[in-house]
Amino acid sequence: MVGRKRIQIMTWKKEISQIKLREKLAKQQGGPDAVKLQHDKGRLTLRERIDLLLDKESFDEIGKVAGGAEYDNEGNISSLTPANFILGFGRIDGRDVIVGGEDFTVKGGSPNAAGLRKSVYTEDLAVKHKFPLVRLHEGGGGSVAGPSKEKKGYGGDPVFARSRFKSVALTLKEVPVVSAALGPVAGLPASRFVGSHFRVMTKDTSQILVAGPAVVSRAFGKDFTKEELGGSEVHKKNGVTDNIAENEEDAFKQIKKFLSFFPANVYELPPKKETADNPRRAEKNLEEIIPKDRKKTYEMRDIIKMIVDEKDFFEMSNFFGRGIITGFARLNGFSVGIFANDSNFYAGSMTADNAKKTTRFIKLCDQFNIPILTIVDEPGFLIGKKAEEDATILYGTEAVLAAADSSIPWCTLLVRKSFGVAAAAHFGEDPYVLAWPSSEAGALPLEGGVAVAFGKEIAKAKDPEKKRKEIEEKLAKSQSPFPRAEAFSVHEIIDPKDTRQYLCSWITRVQKSLQVKLLEK
Repeated sequence: MVGRKRIQIMTWKKEISQIKLREKLAKQQGGPDAVKLQHDKGRLTLRERIDLLLDKESFDEIGKVAGGAEYDNEGNISSLTPANFILGFGRIDGRDVIVGGEDFTVKGGSPNAAGLRKSVYTEDLAVKHKFPLVRLHEGGGGSVAGPSKEKKGYGGDPVFARSRFKSVALTLKEVPVVSAALGPVAGLPASRFVGSHFRVMTKDTSQILVAGPAVVSRAFGKDFTKEELGGSEVHKKNGVTDNIAENEEDAFKQIKKFLSFFPANVYELPPKKETADNPRRAEKNLEEIIPKDRKKTYEMRDIIKMIVDEKDFFEMSNFFGRGIITGFARLNGFSVGIFANDSNFYAGSMTADNAKKTTRFIKLCDQFNIPILTIVDEPGFLIGKKAEEDATILYGTEAVLAAADSSIPWCTLLVRKSFGVAAAAHFGEDPYVLAWPSSEAGALPLEGGVAVAFGKEIAKAKDPEKKRKEIEEKLAKSQSPFPRAEAFSVHEIIDPKDTRQYLCSWITRVQKSLQVKLLEK
């Protein structure tokens, strides 16, 4: 209209464009050169890892533009160093999770101010929402160079500040926590890695380090590589990591598998998975798997696979405490934690490491409402000088007490030996006890017990070896499962080939008691 002033409409387009610009800069991570260097080392970037782990397009990032920005004289952003910790919500096989990890392309994953805040907040989110937490680690802790420029004059957190490890501890109490080491991991990330319910390292590209080669060389005057100090070959044997993955994709498959057996938190039951595997499936091979000769071994893993759904067993900590096998499977669709003796290592006896492994596993299952099946071939505590030096009695007793203190349903399947105090680690409160005809039990294994109790009588005999065999044969009858079944010291003595149907019936009927356990929480 002629003579009328044009009204200028004010919008927020400029500011909105700044959001998009910051998001674009943040997604560049440490820049093209840093990303290329990461790929040249055979490792994915953190964003690539998250995309590979989570269900497609399920990642809902938190703190997209957090980081350190620089501005020109007109107040326009000129650069952005993103927080070197990325976190958010996502889904794995349709189930909600929290995921977070260090971005190694930015300062080698050593936390900047925003990155540190986000890493602590990750655990807080998991506790608040009661979602499982997945950490993807590659990075270090603080720098000896001192505070970053964002914190000039920074003298530390106030005395009333909450410890950043508090949130780590809270997650372990309430939700499943899994961690993957996918490159060099040191400092706070290394502590977070071991502060997990399931830990996996990539075979050739990851290390867990208290201190790196330069620090160690300065302290001890000797040079080591990262692999020599904290590679997967080191940590698979000492219990720092549960499993080793061939590559990053394998690590993510293991994480998904582990979480599939677990509830989202301690206030729920594990999800049931439908199966076409007949709960009454018989396995004739089980009738002959235990050798008649007690000196001969067999493969316990074969027994496990023959009785579980789809013959699918997810094992943890294979290289640590090798006389005990631990892992998860399903029976009639329900999750079950399984631990069993491996007679190929010290006849399956309870070493200090076996005991530590057993204790941790029992507590894990008890915490997350997963019934335990223990398959018993327990000769007792390992004896000898090294066993005493390793404090076997201390850690063995802790395993026994963990079993006694647990509140989840147990099934104890006796397949061969069950002797001494160590055998008590295989019996929770009011367990369902099944015995194979090959099982034997007592205060001591027959051979050792006879040597102790009848040593003088054997020595005085005209033919000591003949006398020893006579005594052993006589006493063997008392350790047979048949007198125990007749005395109702076991619930049932069963044909081994029918084991699966007994186990599937047991785990189905204990689901109501698990519901009651939840109500008590």
